Amino acid sequence: MTDTSHGESDRERESHKERVDRELSELLQGLRVAVTGVQVLFAFLLTVPFQQGFGKVDTTGLWLFFVALMGAALASVCFITPAAQHRVFFRTGLKERMIKRANSLGIAGAVLLLIAMTAAVAMVAEVVLNVWPATLFGAVVALTAGWFWLIQPITDIYRSKGTLEEKS
Repeated sequence: MTDTSHGESDRERESHKERVDRELSELLQGLRVAVTGVQVLFAFLLTVPFQQGFGKVDTTGLWLFFVALMGAALASVCFITPAAQHRVFFRTGLKERMIKRANSLGIAGAVLLLIAMTAAVAMVAEVVLNVWPATLFGAVVALTAGWFWLIQPITDIYRSKGTLEEKS
């Protein structure tokens, strides 16, 4: 942020329309990063049943596979929806509504991607090692992604609200 001679930052001076446009741009850029990762995972999972040796996967591995596949598919839907809705909402004046919805979909997509990654790692570990190590490795992925993607930012939000209230 650049301060002006009057002490206002650029964001404080932006109009409502400029703010909405900036928020949309920032949101879509973040979703582009996420959608690439989830699409790679989804594409990989779609090929797994056609690989030699997939028939040897036990019932636990099959369930983990389907959880990962569904998580990746639904995360893809969540991450792609804002771009599709942006086309539908074009010049309707509903951009702000779309941004709020897209934000919620981005969070839902992150949760679904977390589930897909956890299940995919657990499936591979279950096939290669066994059920107990699969549980451990799946838990490590779930806890790590859950912390960095969701819990840490939510914690920061609550801490910053407390700091702002103290300053008032």
